[in-house]
Amino acid sequence: MKIKRQKHAKKNLSFYKYNFRFREPFQVMLDGTFCQAALKNKIQIKEQLPKYLMGEVQLCTSHCVIKELESLGKELYGAKLIAQRFQVRSCSHFKSPVSGSACLLSMTADDNPHHYFIATQDQDLATKIKKRPGVPLMFIIQNTIVLDKPSPKSLAHVQTVQSSHLVPVHQKQSIEKLKDEQGVAKDSVRRGKKRKQSGPNPLSCMKKKKVPVPTTAPAPAPEGKKRKRKRKGKSVGKEALQVV
Repeated sequence: MKIKRQKHAKKNLSFYKYNFRFREPFQVMLDGTFCQAALKNKIQIKEQLPKYLMGEVQLCTSHCVIKELESLGKELYGAKLIAQRFQVRSCSHFKSPVSGSACLLSMTADDNPHHYFIATQDQDLATKIKKRPGVPLMFIIQNTIVLDKPSPKSLAHVQTVQSSHLVPVHQKQSIEKLKDEQGVAKDSVRRGKKRKQSGPNPLSCMKKKKVPVPTTAPAPAPEGKKRKRKRKGKSVGKEALQVV
């Protein structure tokens, strides 16, 4: 069962690597519900997540998630202690914190530029995350961490790009960066070298030589047959006959 689960994780992870440029270290953004589920099921997140994703992992959360766990009191005190061990990423709600789900949604806006994985047990948040292409979703089920399969929105996005041969935004940025490094102007047009006009081919200007027509020679006489020569006999006149 563990091998099968690892195989599915490798397949789903490859999808995000090749289509959305996810690279190590993988940045996993956790909310309070995921930390609470890990505590309840005795899951060591720091040990099990890198093994499951088969690579280096950076565990992180947001300032709003910490504030939300603090406001919920003693019931989620253990989840708060777990979340505080991770990197706290800055968000736009530092002065006026919002709910953890709203904060994580804002962190993955604009096509998820920081390539965050979202780890949550909140079904409402998971449904909203699935409507955004290129955002991997993780959750805990039956005491194990699971990477969800790509959402229909992510699959449709990849199919649209492949069918229309559109250049992704990151590739356009790479092309523009290479142009700047090479000193190529954006609106410059490459022009090929003009070929010099050459004169006519001298061989085509030469006069054509007349080819002599072969004369037909008389056919040789077949072997074995000799040409007969006619002998001219002396004519005997009537007078001689009369004498005899």
